[in-house]
Amino acid sequence: MKARRHGLILSIIKEQPIQTQEELGEALKAEGVEVTQATLSRDIKELGLIKVPTPNGEYRYSLPLDRNFSDLLKRAERIFEHAVISIDHTENLIVIKTSSGTAHAVAAALDDLDWKEVVGTIAGDDSILVIVRKKQQVEQVLERLYKLRR
Repeated sequence: MKARRHGLILSIIKEQPIQTQEELGEALKAEGVEVTQATLSRDIKELGLIKVPTPNGEYRYSLPLDRNFSDLLKRAERIFEHAVISIDHTENLIVIKTSSGTAHAVAAALDDLDWKEVVGTIAGDDSILVIVRKKQQVEQVLERLYKLRR
């Protein structure tokens, strides 16, 4: 549930100019997820969200641009531990199965790691397609994915 909620929060703040925790809570509620203010506050802290100025002089939630790799890796490990069910591959494609509703959060965490071997990810509700540049690099990427899973 937490990984799904985190994924929704990231998706919402990328698509909408969310200025307050109340607005974020309402946006989550519209997606069928009700949270308390305390939970939302914890989620904002765990995701490392910050408020940035908008062109009209207001502020909105955003991900910081200067997140360090260690923070990104910890976030990916946490999401993988709670959401990833299985990992499989063929040729230069890797399929990651997740619990329902968490694929976007997992894919976003992978994208943030910016691995040079990975061209990109495509996420559905409970599956992610990871496209690896060369099939010779798949084993290396799989090894890192399994480490994230612990």
